[in-house]
Amino acid sequence: MSILSKIFGKIFPSANAAPAPAPTAAPAAPAPTVAPASVPTAAQPVPMQAVNVEALLNDMASKSSESLNWRTSIVDLMKLLGLDSSLNERKELAKELGYTADTSDSAAMNIWLHRQVMNKLAANGGKVPADLKD
Repeated sequence: MSILSKIFGKIFPSANAAPAPAPTAAPAAPAPTVAPASVPTAAQPVPMQAVNVEALLNDMASKSSESLNWRTSIVDLMKLLGLDSSLNERKELAKELGYTADTSDSAAMNIWLHRQVMNKLAANGGKVPADLKD
């Protein structure tokens, strides 16, 4: 399971939901030419329930024994969600999200990661404050 999928599983009520994967290969059997509207396809992913990300994370933070600044820190965000926030995990997340800069500059990578995670949450039904995304 990808790290981004783990993040999505912690944020969205449909915990098994994940960002729609990119199609990797054509199906073995011919696909029908018209898919019924009620059946999701790769081009029409299952919509996730809208979630107020800020309210959810603020609530989680208020119940945490640690003082975590999820609004600016990818490390704190991952800790708040109960995920491994080690440098190796963040480098793996950077790879998943297409980070092309130097991963040894962890400060720049962390800022980029936080922004990208917030963008992905917003793109998949999360209500994310405007100042936390592009």
